[in-house]
Amino acid sequence: MMSRGIIEKALSGFYYVNTGRQVIACRARGKFRKDKISPLVGDWVQIQELNDGTGYVEAIEPRKCFFVRPSVANIDQLIVIASEAIPCSDPYLIDRVCAIAELKGCGVVICINKCDLSSGESLARIYEQVGYPTVRVSAQTGEGIAQLRALISGKISAFTGNSGVGKSSILNRLHPDFGIETNAVSDKLGRGKHTTRHVELFRLDETTLVADTPGFSSFDTAEMNLDLKKVLPETFREFVPFLNQCRFVGCSHTKEKGCAVLEALKNGEIAPSRHASYVKLYEELKPLKEWEVRKNS
Repeated sequence: MMSRGIIEKALSGFYYVNTGRQVIACRARGKFRKDKISPLVGDWVQIQELNDGTGYVEAIEPRKCFFVRPSVANIDQLIVIASEAIPCSDPYLIDRVCAIAELKGCGVVICINKCDLSSGESLARIYEQVGYPTVRVSAQTGEGIAQLRALISGKISAFTGNSGVGKSSILNRLHPDFGIETNAVSDKLGRGKHTTRHVELFRLDETTLVADTPGFSSFDTAEMNLDLKKVLPETFREFVPFLNQCRFVGCSHTKEKGCAVLEALKNGEIAPSRHASYVKLYEELKPLKEWEVRKNS
């Protein structure tokens, strides 16, 4: 029997597909490997159900977006968990994820955890100015969790953030039955130990799904590609009103005279940390050449 469902977990070569009636452990057909395509958590798929209760993934429906690492598809928004307490989040890591999400056409929510230890006002101010929905929460006390729940209601959201900021603790607060493993932050290192080893979707209700993913380190060079280089200024949404006002065509918005973005930075319309992140990304992407990409593809 053929059925349709969404992949909620991928582990050890099996894809766990929720058809609405049940969750079926499926293998992928060999044609996907031949075509160099892998089913991803979040994919809507057509499956062939077998008599023994297992199945095979036969087809992957068109994706609206996907990420290479973490391997997840059809996400409505990334919930970027950050903190001003130990470990204190580096704004560059937040901004890199935001830029990649903008490239993919995926929404972003900034969630600042541990507000019982540090208010998170400085980070919140930056991203409220950008225009991202921003919420301050405490997984410890429950403060702000209701507001976060409202932001994710009816959507598929992926939680990400540097290790130790409390992604899994927040998910456990959203739904205690999750029982996701958590670890304490190391006093010596000022960072947490990764407790998430694979991507998995969890259901808050019938229309609200959330994913716990590995930390920021997973957004590595696989996403830092030529596509991002071509549109990097546009992925910083507060730059957009100024991009066509620069004196020179092809302005890099890093140090040129007559740059409208730099003028906006000077006037306080762009946060210094955001522009610093842009410059760092620009320098990291600068060596990428289109002919080298074509040669190696």
